[in-house]
Amino acid sequence: MKFSFKRLVKGLAKTKAGLFGKIRTAIGLHKKIDEDLLEEIEEILIKSDIGVSTTQKIIEGLVEANKAEKPEGEEEILALLKREIEKVFANGDMSTSFFDIDTKPYVIMIVGVNGTGKTTSIGKMARYFAANGKNVLLAACDTFRAAAVEQLEIWAQRADCGIVKSNPGGDSAAVAFDALQAARSRDTDVVIIDTAGRLHTKVNLLEELKKIKRVLGKALPGSPHETLLVIDATTGQNGIQQVKVFDEALELTGLILTKLDGTAKGGVVVAIADQFDVPVKFIGLGEKLDDLDEFSRKDFVEALFQ
Repeated sequence: MKFSFKRLVKGLAKTKAGLFGKIRTAIGLHKKIDEDLLEEIEEILIKSDIGVSTTQKIIEGLVEANKAEKPEGEEEILALLKREIEKVFANGDMSTSFFDIDTKPYVIMIVGVNGTGKTTSIGKMARYFAANGKNVLLAACDTFRAAAVEQLEIWAQRADCGIVKSNPGGDSAAVAFDALQAARSRDTDVVIIDTAGRLHTKVNLLEELKKIKRVLGKALPGSPHETLLVIDATTGQNGIQQVKVFDEALELTGLILTKLDGTAKGGVVVAIADQFDVPVKFIGLGEKLDDLDEFSRKDFVEALFQ
């Protein structure tokens, strides 16, 4: 179910056009790395949501490399830029897999603000695991938002997996506990926990999520094994703040970046890799059930420069 490289290139078309299309044009006008070209590249990177601090690192790397190598022409300069962006991803694995684990059930807690595609991503993830031979159970712990349970039920049907739910307004942590008990009795491989994306205040939301996480840990020591934050890629730099807030409260293990095909702000992936020790684990490149797959940092950079 891995995205083909060709499909990844197509999915990143808007980011490629907005970022590297403009950089190619700038390089074509200058032919070599000079102060004017560096200023143009800097402006393009920042506008592509790579961010100021990360952009500065890339520019500084270009300056040092230029002193030693004196690249000329579009391809040589682009190769140098690609190398500097790859350095941002240097710490950590270039790809991620969930399937080297022995724990059963494997518990994944999904968090994020409303509107990011959280429930949709859960449905796609359930399908993803099923395609890899795993049986999945969903826990409808977003008991606050109207129709949230019904939406998750629809995705459970589409992904052909089970679901544990309660009445609207019920105790979300109790639903998580019941889901773990059900998973054990059904010999379930993977449990995916949906959660609320908005309560009355941010403090209320984070406390509710912390409570769910504590209950999971008591019901099954070591769980949740993953705490993943869903981010809408179209929000660009606003996503950085979401990572910061949720990571401080919940110690995130990874991110799911949705709607990457619908934005020119895909450069935010580079900023996240630079600023946080929280890897992007899944990306969404469409609205279909199969449009979610593991994120490969290596393939991402290659696709941008393809």
